[in-house]
Amino acid sequence: MALRESGEDYLESIYVLSKHQGIVRSIDVAEYLGVTKASVSKAMATLESNGYVEMGKRDVHLTERGLEVARQMWERHCFFVGLLEDAGVSPEVASQEGCHMEHCLSEESFGKLRLLLGRDETTDSTSES
Repeated sequence: MALRESGEDYLESIYVLSKHQGIVRSIDVAEYLGVTKASVSKAMATLESNGYVEMGKRDVHLTERGLEVARQMWERHCFFVGLLEDAGVSPEVASQEGCHMEHCLSEESFGKLRLLLGRDETTDSTSES
């Protein structure tokens, strides 16, 4: 099953939160994304049934499959935010627009763009998105 943009955002948020605080609860995801707890519950159920996350009693963990997607989305997010900020876009706008840009390119296009711009390094900086 292909993930939608919102599913990728949920996985990315779990990844970033886990880097910052270790244990991630559904309420943390809701606060991070600015969505309701009910939305998170529904999304987590879908992500769990498709093998992207595992739900504990009080926390959520990425599976290997989920971690792979989350890292990819975070790498793209950092790339596009950095690119926009380097072009002079304000950090707030760059973060918002970079979040949308990370979802719309194929892996091939993203790789070629990264090479063209000489930004072939990967980043694992998990500062706030």
